[in-house]
Amino acid sequence: MHNTQRLYFLDWIRIIAFLVLILYHTGMYYVTWDWHVKSPDAGHAIEPLMILSAPWRLGLLFMISGVATAFMLGKLKAGTLIVQRSWRLLVPLVFGMLVIVPPQSYFEVVEKLAYQGGYGDFLKLYVTGYRGFCRGDDCLSMPTWNHLWFVAYLWVYTMIFGIVAWLAGSRLARWPDLAGRVLGGWKLVLLPVILLVAARFILSEKYPSTHALFGDWYNHAQYFYLFVLGALLASQRRVWQEADRLRWTSLGLWLGSWAILVVCYSMPHELMHSAAVAPWRPLMGAIYCLNQWVAILTVCGYAHRHVAGDSAPRRYLTETVFPVYILHQTLIVTMAHWLKPVKLAPVTEGAVLVILTVTISFGVFELVRRVALLRPLFGLGRERPGAGSRQADSAVSASLSPASASSVTAPASSAATPA
Repeated sequence: MHNTQRLYFLDWIRIIAFLVLILYHTGMYYVTWDWHVKSPDAGHAIEPLMILSAPWRLGLLFMISGVATAFMLGKLKAGTLIVQRSWRLLVPLVFGMLVIVPPQSYFEVVEKLAYQGGYGDFLKLYVTGYRGFCRGDDCLSMPTWNHLWFVAYLWVYTMIFGIVAWLAGSRLARWPDLAGRVLGGWKLVLLPVILLVAARFILSEKYPSTHALFGDWYNHAQYFYLFVLGALLASQRRVWQEADRLRWTSLGLWLGSWAILVVCYSMPHELMHSAAVAPWRPLMGAIYCLNQWVAILTVCGYAHRHVAGDSAPRRYLTETVFPVYILHQTLIVTMAHWLKPVKLAPVTEGAVLVILTVTISFGVFELVRRVALLRPLFGLGRERPGAGSRQADSAVSASLSPASASSVTAPASSAATPA
């Protein structure tokens, strides 16, 4: 695949997207949607803000991951890519499932099922695959990956793309140019939406979102599609310039479709599923898909315009985001449970959760980056001697961009969310 100028703006998008993820998962504690633990003050107040990012934030990350994978294929053989990505993604995934994620499941059964055992007793049940924590037919799967589903899916998509690249050989180089020619002008806004709409209409009802990997065909259809789209557009500088040019148009479409979705998801459940609304549901689904893509296009356009430069903070944060991502949800769930008896006002409590999550996550990162044995567990590669953080090869950079020392050159939870 072709190579071109460094796309620093994609690094900044990824950094900001992971910050939004911390805010979003903190918000999950306070909304009415199902999650691991819930605030006694949970309600509808912030749900419109949650819907502002819910349809597209993970799709954006998968698309950026595809961009990075394409550029890695310009530097590595497909076989080398497969081996490196397997090590750098699967080690943190397994470590996360066995060490980082279990507290989330523990506090979930404590709050939802009044589990009285200690954490040690629970951990024995967790690692042996106990299936007795149930509410009706809804049983907790253990071990689980919760928010780390993104890592599992990213590994699968990278493997598939690497194998296709190996089989296609030099023919792969023609595909990005074809995609770049097709997606010009208004077609960049509308054509990607068509496949998202098709996937939603064909798959979403039969295969609702589970994040369980197997059988999660609707999610695979949308996320792998965006991953491949990112890989194909990686070297197409004109496409990124077009996103910049169309940024105001896509912003208007994003905010307009968001307002419609807020109205839709504010309907009472009985009305939403009534015969009167049924004829409108396909249109609502199409608006959801439009929102998914134009939001991504808007973010890329404004980032291309305003944050296209390099800096020391970018290099530092590029290495930081993956360890912070691994840690953040467990910290939110744990601290939310522990703070519950204090009975802080929701706004104060939410701010405390965000500040503590960011502070502790960065503190752990600073420890991990200095201990060679811990680095691979959090997706950090070996630090090059004498290079410092500027040259460290981070897992996010390796899985979502070529290397932490340079930018992308031209990756949750089973909770129900509006989808």
